[in-house]
Amino acid sequence: MNVIQGGVSASQGFTAAGIHAGLRKNKSKLDLAMILCDVECAAAAVYTKNAVKAAPIFVTMENLSSGKARAVICNSGNANACAPDGEENARRMCAAAAKALGINENSVIVASTGVIGQRLNIEAIEQAVPALAKLLSREGSSPAAEAIMTTDLRKKELALSFDVGGKKVVLGGIAKGSGMIHPNMGTMLCFMTTDCAISTPLLQLALSRAVKRTFNRVSIDGDTSTNDMCAILASGLAGNKVIDEENEDFSIFYEALETLMRHLAREIARDGEGATKLLTCTVRGADSEDAAETLAKAVIASSLVKTMMFGSDANWGRILCAMGYSGAAFDKNRTDISFSSREGYITVAKCGLGIGFDEDLAYRILKQDEVTIDICIGDGDFEATAWGCDLSYEYVKINGEYRT
Repeated sequence: MNVIQGGVSASQGFTAAGIHAGLRKNKSKLDLAMILCDVECAAAAVYTKNAVKAAPIFVTMENLSSGKARAVICNSGNANACAPDGEENARRMCAAAAKALGINENSVIVASTGVIGQRLNIEAIEQAVPALAKLLSREGSSPAAEAIMTTDLRKKELALSFDVGGKKVVLGGIAKGSGMIHPNMGTMLCFMTTDCAISTPLLQLALSRAVKRTFNRVSIDGDTSTNDMCAILASGLAGNKVIDEENEDFSIFYEALETLMRHLAREIARDGEGATKLLTCTVRGADSEDAAETLAKAVIASSLVKTMMFGSDANWGRILCAMGYSGAAFDKNRTDISFSSREGYITVAKCGLGIGFDEDLAYRILKQDEVTIDICIGDGDFEATAWGCDLSYEYVKINGEYRT
């Protein structure tokens, strides 16, 4: 498996673009993205579990009921959630894209991200779409990745190449997410493309399984968005034998997909609003993966753990506390807790009790911009990792003034 250039347009048959449509006041900010495939694709998606869903979610669900799609259109700056004429405007986005691309509007995935509750400036989108379509190119992944950003500070994109059945296959993606992110597809968006030949049911299986182990293990602030969506298109142009069962080829494809999504998930956690450090929590020695996942997610989502990490304070009792209310069964008396970063490794609790440790070393370890919390709860065979960030003063400032 190799990292290659090209992001979401690295796979055969795909092009992408981004443009400023006028949805955002800053004219230098791209705010409308498009992805197109030359052929009809197998398509799959997962969506937010928030009961209050944005209008584009419902329209995309309807369009993907066939398991096929050819294009993606996504705007930033406005979530089109709880907004006047929401579904009508989402459909108008699909129609505008379809007209400019010469495809069926039911083959368009539509998404939005930004402020909730305000009417989408659909007229600006409709006016910009023809120019956007003309910009589509194999070099368009980076502008597309920029156009879907809201409070993100950095673009999130990656492409991988690997072999399936003797054929070179490419998988690429872009994502956005910085705030309003919590497990259960938590605003985050992710669009991926591949030239692998794979059936829609197997593509959906791989995506759903990988989401559970990647994006569903990220927590920035405990808020699950109304707009979260992760979608993938497969053109089949790599020429491999179609994957239509869980065989060796499926395992290879799945491993690449999870690798790509894990990278994007970590980048979302790293780019958390106001964050100063990426947090990784791994729970080992569990009796099941679900138990390990529940414990790791509870730790990474804890506001007290997040603020402790912001202050570089080795207050490990907050970690044990979060594990205790997680709902997962574990033996406190067999629990060890350690911290590590580029500054070193230190154990701060053994068998559920504090031990003497070097406070200065612990401070230096926690002061780094990437910190790992390592927890062992026994000698079981299962483990899970979750990702998050610290909680800083800047987070409150960003979200206190988000709309105004």
